[in-house]
Amino acid sequence: MAVNPAPEGQKEHMKNTRLIIILVVALGLLLIPYAAMKFTGEVNWTALDFITMGIMLLCTGIGIEVALRIVKATWLRVAAVAGVLLVFVMVWGTLVHMGG
Repeated sequence: MAVNPAPEGQKEHMKNTRLIIILVVALGLLLIPYAAMKFTGEVNWTALDFITMGIMLLCTGIGIEVALRIVKATWLRVAAVAGVLLVFVMVWGTLVHMGG
């Protein structure tokens, strides 16, 4: 007799929970430069900086979520997430380099 480890409804709930966690983490990461701006003059982000980083973080989070939902093999999941993170770091580095 085969035992199903998690009912389909519970799997879907776990996926939705993971997506909510990704969104909360993205918003939490945006609070770091906001808080730094309150305590020091060395961090000077404009609204465009926050919008740009917010879009980048959301795209990265959603990219990771899609990779985790589509790819089933563990080593391929690791490679897919690493690829998404590599693209994020490359875009971020390019934007930093362009900004000065």
